[in-house]
Amino acid sequence: MIASLPMYDWVEIAHATNRLWALVRDGLRAAGIAAPESLTRGAADLWPQWTSPDLVLSQTCGFPFRAKLHGKVTLIGTPDFGVDGCPPGYYRSVFIARANDRRGDLAAFDNAPFAYNEAMSQSGWAAPQTHAAGLGLRFPPVVQTGGHRFSARAVADGQADLAALDAVTWRLITRHDASLAGQLRVVGMTDPTPGLPYISAAGADAGLMFAVVAQAMADLPAPDRSALGLHGIIAIPAQSYLAVPTPPTPAQFAPAD
Repeated sequence: MIASLPMYDWVEIAHATNRLWALVRDGLRAAGIAAPESLTRGAADLWPQWTSPDLVLSQTCGFPFRAKLHGKVTLIGTPDFGVDGCPPGYYRSVFIARANDRRGDLAAFDNAPFAYNEAMSQSGWAAPQTHAAGLGLRFPPVVQTGGHRFSARAVADGQADLAALDAVTWRLITRHDASLAGQLRVVGMTDPTPGLPYISAAGADAGLMFAVVAQAMADLPAPDRSALGLHGIIAIPAQSYLAVPTPPTPAQFAPAD
């Protein structure tokens, strides 16, 4: 059996994540669904977890869900992290630049070197590139970092001038990495898109698992909910994920004329 909550599993809030999983685990077992004692952590590649027939619960990104996982996994629901300016269960990206960069709004960063976490990231690649195209801007990719926190560091260190971070991750950075946050500033935001959904293996009872997770979140002590930023779980239909546009990949990014 496999269970993981890898998207925001920072060591600084692991105590709260562990307590959330314990409540979910016990709720699943009480409902007759076998669940592992503890979360699987540290996987360099999440695809084997997400596609395993032994997957009990995990969290993925909207881009992988619409591109490769839809129809192969069970969509359970979407955690609501109470992101400012977003409907429940939705999130957005924040564009960050160095704090001492004199450029003003996002338009001033046209053609700025862009750091991204990975090519199949909704918040780190797809949303910012779609947003840029809608404004007639270009953010050419110069470095793939492997994670939002690494993208923030790449901007702070001058490897790139701009990056887009998941708003929940940016919240965690401001709370737990003040040194890094102090070197950066927000210069824009994307439009909201559906947040990072919980999934299970194909054939899982989505309604039952949604109810178990919802009850676990309700039973989670308030300090833990605050540490995680959790407000509950929302039923966002698969079609809302599938309707989100997908831009060209970094490898397909057209060179400037």
